[in-house]
Amino acid sequence: MHSVTIQRRCLLAAALAALGLTAADSPRNDFRFSILGDRTGDAQPGVYERVWQEIDALHPDFVINVGDTIQGGNDATAANEWRALRPLWDRYHYPMYFTPGNHDIWSAASRVIYEEQTKHPAFYGFNYQNAHFTVLDNSGTWDLSLNLSDRQMEFLASDLAQNRDRDPKFVFFHKPFWLIPVKFQTSQFPFHQLIRKYGVSYVVSGHGHQYVRAVQDGIVYLEAPSSGGKLKGEGAAQGWFFGHVLVTVKGSNVNMQVMPLDR
Repeated sequence: MHSVTIQRRCLLAAALAALGLTAADSPRNDFRFSILGDRTGDAQPGVYERVWQEIDALHPDFVINVGDTIQGGNDATAANEWRALRPLWDRYHYPMYFTPGNHDIWSAASRVIYEEQTKHPAFYGFNYQNAHFTVLDNSGTWDLSLNLSDRQMEFLASDLAQNRDRDPKFVFFHKPFWLIPVKFQTSQFPFHQLIRKYGVSYVVSGHGHQYVRAVQDGIVYLEAPSSGGKLKGEGAAQGWFFGHVLVTVKGSNVNMQVMPLDR
């Protein structure tokens, strides 16, 4: 009986040790990141620089944007527009993830320049601790009522399937085609059905230069406030203000704090 008891205790200790090792090896979420809104079109002097000063004071682990970093539109000058921003980014030394906007990519040549300058493909996925981020490219989609292209939907489905066990999951793309269906509280569009299937928690876009937040089936849809692009309307209560968003992730809990300038 004594030997059986010892054997059981040894098995229990081994099991607990294995569990402890697994827990130690598993990435745990405890990080913060900042979301930059559009810098352009029609960048307002000094705003983007002020937003960066505020971000630096918060010391996030990384920064991700929602697109429209350069004014663009001219293949011949695009690379110089990107290079002009490099001293600002180098000053702060934060890891940066980019999302392509229609001011960033408008042609085959500008796509090549975008990928060279940002050091990222136009669409990609990445992990941070146990969270997963999918960055998509709808820079060339002009009709906001359209869904993502077939290619983007296929990539999204594959990327989410490969990271189904990660939590939370974020999806970023520039143009918020989701505004109309989510406004009318419908789940009947393919993108929403796909991300609900794989447990995506947050969708973040830009383009409109207006802060918008909506929830559909527990999924938070966010349009980031402008971080420099000209405001297209008036009234902070209606989302027309300059700023950025600070996101705190602890475990599976996510807190998004909107940070207006001149608050």
